[in-house]
Amino acid sequence: MLEKISDLQNKKIFFASDFHLGVPNHEASIAREKRIIAWLNSIKDEAHTIYLLGDIFDFWFEYKHAIPKGHIRLQGKLAELRDAGISIVFFTGNHDMWMFDYFPKELGIPVYRDPQLLEVGSQRLLIGHGDGLGPGDHTYKILKKFFNSKFCQWLFARIHPNLGIGIANYWSKNSRLANLKSEEGYQNNESEFLWVYCTELEQKTHYDYYIFGHRHLPLDLPICDRSRYVNLGEWVHFSTYAVYDGKTVELKTFES
Repeated sequence: MLEKISDLQNKKIFFASDFHLGVPNHEASIAREKRIIAWLNSIKDEAHTIYLLGDIFDFWFEYKHAIPKGHIRLQGKLAELRDAGISIVFFTGNHDMWMFDYFPKELGIPVYRDPQLLEVGSQRLLIGHGDGLGPGDHTYKILKKFFNSKFCQWLFARIHPNLGIGIANYWSKNSRLANLKSEEGYQNNESEFLWVYCTELEQKTHYDYYIFGHRHLPLDLPICDRSRYVNLGEWVHFSTYAVYDGKTVELKTFES
């Protein structure tokens, strides 16, 4: 569970995910990173907390003495915002699950791996990346357990960074997001696995909002008359994010 916030003090909470920095190429990634920095600059004066809900990087692995090269503009901006007293929380996604202690130690940004409850006043929000939730995708769920295992991480750490990161970058360039103009569109609620997950969970425990990434499609769907599922979309094609004022979550598009 995340900290309970009793009062936003006229500030707002911001949510974004799936920047996928690194794809489809260096030039496009740099341009997207600069757009993200512009967005962060535009919200810094009213931000109480910024939640980054996974797949911020298209690949990330922390070796004991090395991290992937690049994305320094984002890291510098996050450090600046933290030094200014703005809270930032990072959730790992399926592309950057191998994040360990670099962000907490260097930037003061905690890292979470599973969905967490965020309480603001009397409202309850469940937030996370969203991978591995809901029905189907059994192969990935098995792979996720393996990738998250200490054994797998130990094995990959034995590979020299030049080779390990090189393999990962090659894989990123061939990922579905890098090679599709856009993700498949919305069809109906029942075909949205995260909506199904939220609906089943709502029958057991009430949340006012379910906020996830991973799906790559901006969505704001009712779960019931008291609850909504919001997907943040992604920044390769949409540049969408969500803002919460203590009462309502609203999906927005950043126009740079």
